[in-house]
Amino acid sequence: MGKVICAGLGPGDPDLMSVKSDRTIRGAKHLAFFRKKGRAGQARTIVKDMLREDVIEYPMEYPVTTELRFDSDEYRQLMVDFYAEWADRLAELAQDHEVVVLCEGDPFFYGSFMHLHTRLQGRAEVEVLPAIPGMVGCWNALDTPFTWGDDVMTVLMATLPDDELVAHMDRADALVVMKTGRNMPRVRAALEQVGRLDDAWLVEKGTMPGQRVAKLADVDVDDCPYFAIVLVHGQGRRPEADT
Repeated sequence: MGKVICAGLGPGDPDLMSVKSDRTIRGAKHLAFFRKKGRAGQARTIVKDMLREDVIEYPMEYPVTTELRFDSDEYRQLMVDFYAEWADRLAELAQDHEVVVLCEGDPFFYGSFMHLHTRLQGRAEVEVLPAIPGMVGCWNALDTPFTWGDDVMTVLMATLPDDELVAHMDRADALVVMKTGRNMPRVRAALEQVGRLDDAWLVEKGTMPGQRVAKLADVDVDDCPYFAIVLVHGQGRRPEADT
């Protein structure tokens, strides 16, 4: 009997992947990965130089990404059906094979694999290989400590309603905003409302080729990269601040 192994890829640079994920991916005969239709897929791009020649690939193509609002009934149903279909296919494959599923960042930190993990319980043996979350690679790109002393770090999805974004940002110390993309103008407006826009940074494709670091206030409001995270450093108690 085989099993499903989800290999966390880390923030994007293959050198920052765990030794166990690296070894598992290089040995994989059956490899599944998420991607947008018509694209190579970010996860597949990260491992492109690591795969064996006889690997059998299973691209899991999202039925929808940004075409519909994520909170619409149509979007939810399409995604429910998508994850159900692929859970069925992976469970069947795992009866005879070891199947490796790629997941950017850490699989259990907002990773798409979580939806498959839930549906595979009791149907296949599942192993998850942890990894460095993408936001860690992004804040290290800024070369400045991100949290100090008793700072509370808040992680927000840019898809939250405007009033919730503002409320969370207003009481946060260190702040991470994910799933930006076309929500970037709303994120900027919320940060400006709470007086934190000038302290915010945009990191696009952190640790990967094409990495970009910029002050969010200097970024065009219509510049909405998909693989980007917004960061605001904490300013908690620290020894040098008291001298």
